[in-house]
Amino acid sequence: MNIALAAHGRKKVLMENLCIGYRHILSKHNIFATGTTGRAVEMATGLKVVKYLEGRLGGEQQMATQIAHNDIDIAIYLCDPEYIYRDEYGVIEIMQACDAHNIPFATNLATAEALLLTLERGDLNWREIAR
Repeated sequence: MNIALAAHGRKKVLMENLCIGYRHILSKHNIFATGTTGRAVEMATGLKVVKYLEGRLGGEQQMATQIAHNDIDIAIYLCDPEYIYRDEYGVIEIMQACDAHNIPFATNLATAEALLLTLERGDLNWREIAR
């Protein structure tokens, strides 16, 4: 499965910790991430991450495009509720692409953990048929 990761600035450490905690699941899948988030996850976990551009420099659009081409199976974008109102375009673009293509999408830690555990159980195998 292909998993896309992004995080607002103040949520990057949380993303690192999420990926450390669920490394055993993530290591079995392909990881894609916006530039800074991808580097942080790679350094914290040792996982191989395919990195887009930095989020503000087009990485979010690259992620949304890959989602629109049905090449992503799960998207996790840890959002800072204060930040999202100042720069919401990237998150909304990704959310719309996920909604249009039935891609599970998490914006907070609780939902991200639920998606990763669901992935581990095999409950998202229907995505392989959808692709």
